[in-house]
Amino acid sequence: MKLYKPVILILSILFALNLFSQRAEIGLFGGGSYYLGDLNPKKNFEMMQPAAGLLARYNLSPRFAFKAAGFWGNVKGDDAVTKFNEKRNLSFKSQILEFSAQLELNFLPYVTGHKDYYFSPYMFAGIAAFNFNPMAYYEGKWYSLQPLGTEGQGTIAYYDRKPYSLNALAFPFGLGIKYSASDKVCIGGEWGMRKTNTDYIDDVSTTYADPNILSAENTPIAMLLADRSIKQPGDPSNTGLQRGNSTNKDWYSFAGVFVTFKITRKRKGDCPTYQQYKKYKDYYKD
Repeated sequence: MKLYKPVILILSILFALNLFSQRAEIGLFGGGSYYLGDLNPKKNFEMMQPAAGLLARYNLSPRFAFKAAGFWGNVKGDDAVTKFNEKRNLSFKSQILEFSAQLELNFLPYVTGHKDYYFSPYMFAGIAAFNFNPMAYYEGKWYSLQPLGTEGQGTIAYYDRKPYSLNALAFPFGLGIKYSASDKVCIGGEWGMRKTNTDYIDDVSTTYADPNILSAENTPIAMLLADRSIKQPGDPSNTGLQRGNSTNKDWYSFAGVFVTFKITRKRKGDCPTYQQYKKYKDYYKD
């Protein structure tokens, strides 16, 4: 996974630096994930799957925070469930592994542990890199779809259709809410959408390829999984017809709850009174 190595390094450095800051928080996320695309154009929360994550937040001020996060989840799509194009009869599942950097804007002043500024809704936006791998189920077995070239990728006849990458970029944005449960604990929830630069999270984008070419140049299983709307394998009647909408990129979403823990570093010789005083002096200067 070449995508992960530099991102993991960046996150590791960020976590290490945050350990020395009074403004840093680290925590856990749990919730669900779903996708919007050719197999589910508009139904939010349809076929939602479990998701989890790790996050680190650096509070720049009571209004702004920087967040780095790593989220994992699954997404699914099924024409038989969404009924947008039921006759097409396609379905898939994919794992999503995302690393993101986000900026949060608190609608109200917020400081974890502060008696007055203990609650705020917020909005966020950022950039993410993610990995995906669409798979389809056939006769008791799951098949990875990208290597099969179900829309003619990798064949001579469809030379202009190149295999798509399983690594892509996304642009997260959304809304959340924070609440300071104690001096060091923040709890909350958020819902975020991800606009991506790929149309292949579901392996569906353009037109049906000739099944005979798929069988001969790729594999017979590629032919079978490319067009599941017909009863007779190898029937070329759908060749050239629209399989997906290549003008609209795919989306996915993470929604759930989180808990973060404020990192503090007590200095030798600091009395409790002084600790309480300096706790917020960097935020509020009269």
